[in-house]
Amino acid sequence: MSANGSAATELERAVVTGFADAVEKAYDVLTRLDQHSGDGDFGDNLRGGVRIAVERTSTAAGPDAESPLTVLGSVFLDEVGGTSGPLLGLLFTEAAVAVADDPGSAGRWATGLAAGLAAVTRVGEAQVGDRTMVDALAPAVETLTRTEDFVAAADAAADGARRTADLRARMGRASYLGERAKGEPDPGAMGAALFLWVVARVVTGSTPTPPLDCGLDQ
Repeated sequence: MSANGSAATELERAVVTGFADAVEKAYDVLTRLDQHSGDGDFGDNLRGGVRIAVERTSTAAGPDAESPLTVLGSVFLDEVGGTSGPLLGLLFTEAAVAVADDPGSAGRWATGLAAGLAAVTRVGEAQVGDRTMVDALAPAVETLTRTEDFVAAADAAADGARRTADLRARMGRASYLGERAKGEPDPGAMGAALFLWVVARVVTGSTPTPPLDCGLDQ
């Protein structure tokens, strides 16, 4: 593996381990959000997936080893349950393909996240305004494509996720709750915003404002 390849792998690994750490800190909040509008298992599914991915990336070695983001995508596609698991798997997989060998590139991340968003909307059939992760991903993709600013994209994802608290769900279990699902953000949107926050933090070396108040900036 070349020096550049090694650096790219380590940056990807930092994203995956950083995401795992953020999920651990946000677990209680994500679980509460899903208890409000879903089955209450989103925190368990997300935490279980990132734990598996971290374990596998820590033992993977050699020139033929899959990249950390590829591992993350595979785990969520194949082993994480719930509605959001496979959709996040699509997002992570498309990002992994796009940023391969250059995970510090805003342009490549914009391409990968756009492809991930397209896959999520195609498979999940959700659009902006349906109170799903799409409400976080769409503004993040638009912002990163336009500005190549990771922090601005993370902020856009967080803002989009927070605004889902005012939306009536049109997809998933939350759609059966009607107006009762309002008042708290969609957990899937917050999970996507959390990932974008980690990417911005790792790639830029800064500490953007976290999407959730649960000790993420410590």
